[in-house]
Amino acid sequence: MKLKEVDLYQPIQNYFKRKGYDVYGEVKDCDIAVMKEDLLLIVELKLNLSVDLLIQATKRQRLSEHVYIAVPKPKKHNPRSKKWRDTCHLLRRLELGLMLVSFSDKRKRVEVVMEPTPFHRPISRGKAKYLRQAIIKEINGRSADYNIGGSSRKQIMTAYRENCVQIACYLEQHGELSPKALVQMGTGKKTHSILSKNYYGWFVRVKRGIYTLSEKGKQEIKEYPDLTAYYRT
Repeated sequence: MKLKEVDLYQPIQNYFKRKGYDVYGEVKDCDIAVMKEDLLLIVELKLNLSVDLLIQATKRQRLSEHVYIAVPKPKKHNPRSKKWRDTCHLLRRLELGLMLVSFSDKRKRVEVVMEPTPFHRPISRGKAKYLRQAIIKEINGRSADYNIGGSSRKQIMTAYRENCVQIACYLEQHGELSPKALVQMGTGKKTHSILSKNYYGWFVRVKRGIYTLSEKGKQEIKEYPDLTAYYRT
């Protein structure tokens, strides 16, 4: 049978009653209000996680610090998937609790995935420190903005690719060069690694310590006219 939001009520009601709470449905626009002494919990019910549900739940935070959202447990639930982990991260940032109601067996089961607790921004920023440094390093490695935000299925001009284009332009202009000579021209400390690994197949080692631009490189750097014009001047 197709689930309705009201189907979530009884399992959640039973869950909180077993823990000694009083449970009330539809109280002042709240789907479920739960009380124990002076503690008020609010639960908002929906069949799917959605923006509307998050808006509704965050409005309830004006009434209580303890707000949960409850949805049916997905049939193909994978707690390790990136999408699920990102969803949980968003809920933690919003300081919302999450309850999943399972209807897969005869006994309806409620699982509290997370409690509505304060989000610690300094701790979160600390965990993302290396990613932040990587973003800044990538920005500093680019000479200008050669990408359009939101692009998909289009080659992105990374700092590494730009460095390769820079080396290719200098080799095209000056002929055979050593990594040391290229570094002196400003190609940076990754020059030797780029030439030896030759990830794009743009470079040819003429002899030990001397490189030139391959035919493949000559053709492919034409795909970046703005960037090659910049480095040629």
